[in-house]
Amino acid sequence: MYITANMDQVKDLSPRQIQILKAIIEEYIATAEPVGSETLDKKYNLGVSPATIRNEMMRLTELKMLNQPHTSAGRSPTPAAMRYYVDHLMKTKDMSVADEVAVKEKIWEYRQEVDKLLREATKTLAEKTKTLAITATKDGDLYYAGAANLLDMPEFYDYELTHHLLATLDQFGFWWELLERDTDVFEIFLGEEIAARSVLSQCGIVFEKFNSPHVSGAIGVVGPSRLNYSAVIPFVRYMGGLIGEFTRSW
Repeated sequence: MYITANMDQVKDLSPRQIQILKAIIEEYIATAEPVGSETLDKKYNLGVSPATIRNEMMRLTELKMLNQPHTSAGRSPTPAAMRYYVDHLMKTKDMSVADEVAVKEKIWEYRQEVDKLLREATKTLAEKTKTLAITATKDGDLYYAGAANLLDMPEFYDYELTHHLLATLDQFGFWWELLERDTDVFEIFLGEEIAARSVLSQCGIVFEKFNSPHVSGAIGVVGPSRLNYSAVIPFVRYMGGLIGEFTRSW
């Protein structure tokens, strides 16, 4: 199941509403805090008054693109808004040459041994993205690294969410079903696309599949639904590509 905003509602969004929605999402990704009109007015060059921003935020809330957690608080994006942002508004950053070289050097010496390669690749991805990194293979192996990174994210101060996510690290079947669900090589899952009616619907997952005669699987990262997708995606894709490149050359 994929989260989609009501297409008629999305079509009805004006350029100004899209601009405001994009600003709210990017501020929320950066801060993990609901975003108020005053913040938008001060930090983003929207070219309209705070009153206009507030009116547009009310309209976006009516369209189910924003949530208002508390009566007097700002707004946060809904899963549908995050999906719209990832699919249509986000600009993925390019990895620097220095980052590419650093990542390749970290796993180069392990390129001939599948277990060590996947273990080090997972660890390196966690270090570079500051998230929980997971690799699963068709042979039933599951590697993970960076669990402590979750505690740097406010969403995971929620004991139930953190406990539930960490408990799934003992459940290979959960991850393999998720990673094998789609035929695309690269995929992003958000909210209920991960697990309907579960606390994991507060999460986001980015992964890249790799396939060779020697090993097939997927590597990716897990975090809150407000993952910094534009920065994370290049690392996930590059690492998945390296694993495929190395294992196909055996």
